Amino acid sequence: MKKPPKAFATKLVHGGTPEPRVDGAVITPIFQTATFESTGVGDPRGTRYIRYNNTPNQLALGEALASLEGAEAALVTSSGMAAISTTLMSLVSPGDHMLVLDSLYGGTYDLLNGLLARYGVTNTPVSAEDIDGWSDRVTPETRLVYVETVTNPLVRVPDHPRIVEFAKTHGLVSVIDNTFATPANFRPPEAGYDLSVHSATKYLNGHSDVVAGAVIGRTDLVETVRATQWSLGGSLDPHACFLVRRGLTTLALRLRQQEASALALARALEAHPAVSRVSYPGLKSHPDHARAAALLDGFGAMLAFEMAAGESAAERLLAALDIPVVAPSLGGPETLVTLPVRTSHALVPEAERVALGITPGLVRCSVGLEDAAELIADFEAALS
Repeated sequence: MKKPPKAFATKLVHGGTPEPRVDGAVITPIFQTATFESTGVGDPRGTRYIRYNNTPNQLALGEALASLEGAEAALVTSSGMAAISTTLMSLVSPGDHMLVLDSLYGGTYDLLNGLLARYGVTNTPVSAEDIDGWSDRVTPETRLVYVETVTNPLVRVPDHPRIVEFAKTHGLVSVIDNTFATPANFRPPEAGYDLSVHSATKYLNGHSDVVAGAVIGRTDLVETVRATQWSLGGSLDPHACFLVRRGLTTLALRLRQQEASALALARALEAHPAVSRVSYPGLKSHPDHARAAALLDGFGAMLAFEMAAGESAAERLLAALDIPVVAPSLGGPETLVTLPVRTSHALVPEAERVALGITPGLVRCSVGLEDAAELIADFEAALS
């Protein structure tokens, strides 16, 4: 057997490749079949079947993702929300309690305070600025802590070593959404987190043509999630697995180019009088700049900025831009802009959005692979 790759860039290309290669195929073929011939009797869940998440394309992608984050195991799901919901429903029961970061993706917020709340699972929002105070919010029913590597949409960077230490001290499972950072910039299992979840729709696939998710971490916890997935059915089809695996090969190259453009755009926006604030960890003005530089291998390609004249100015900006696409999602080759109050965080109550700084004039931007100078010129023309 060949030695497994060690360098991150090499893992992106070769991680999860079956040994020996399937009929010598350099790229793992698409196994476009829902089921496989049974080879014996026993546990029916030992049968290879797409819903059981044990078919060749699913396993190859899972192995590649586990390798990238330095984890024991991984599985793939039909969407990022499938990864989040299946994970949380695997780890809590009615009457249990969670500590959750107070600034989370709106879909996660809705899951926590909608479906899970209806089933008797409670949560307490906690601030990344007050980790010392989290202990006061732990109850005998608290089972886990849930955070994001880089928060959506304000791109704040919590103190992850302290969060990991807190979870271990209190015997809590630690779960982190690593979508914005990607394994190229942060590897949660190596940092001590128990599980990381991803919307693989975003940077892992990187081409805006697949919806997928992933759960990565400790083998026992991943297998617990897998058992729940058998019941919920949120598995990923072979062709989508193939596309995500193909996208992974260029993750590092794509992200470094996007980061360079994001920093240049952030600096231009920060200097523009029509913009009152810019949130991008690569700026020295960002409150978490030093922490991001210490913890992450790159500052990412997500930024948010506030229009000085508020919501109407943000609307005019989006209408005037030529290159960016006004659309939700992120992480693709095209620059995407959106107003979080109307898309990603529309389900969060207005009072909570305002308290977090998610205002009607806030614009979230996923910087793509266009020419940076042309992209900045487009923004400056639209701002004018």
